Amino acid sequence: MRTYSELIRLSTFEERFHYLRLIGHVGEDTFGFDRIFNQDFYRSYEWKKVRDAVIVRDGGCDLADVSHPIYGKIFVHHMNPIGITDIKEASRLILDPEFLITVSAETHNALHYGDERYLRKFEALPERRPNDTIPWKG
Repeated sequence: MRTYSELIRLSTFEERFHYLRLIGHVGEDTFGFDRIFNQDFYRSYEWKKVRDAVIVRDGGCDLADVSHPIYGKIFVHHMNPIGITDIKEASRLILDPEFLITVSAETHNALHYGDERYLRKFEALPERRPNDTIPWKG
């Protein structure tokens, strides 16, 4: 069982990715013809409230890593795959922030497909210099 408490003890983005990625689950059909349950759940007030709280907790950063801010659409990912039974029975996995993490679209795909090639490549920011934002003083 993957947890947020364990995840944040990992210091690098790569370690966190490897902790969460789903190897061997590529293309596994989670909801099939019962997708209405999953769609109703993701539109619910309860989900939206928890989702917003997780985004705030993680500072809008990919895998809660401050060196990986998310500039596009933010997803909240279930660290442990959920199914129709979890939604029908209101499993703790679906709304407990301990089992949720903020991710970018690229990281979300990479986690589900177990493929690092989906990950966005982060480049080091240039070193700042005095007056580097003031063109006439450069």
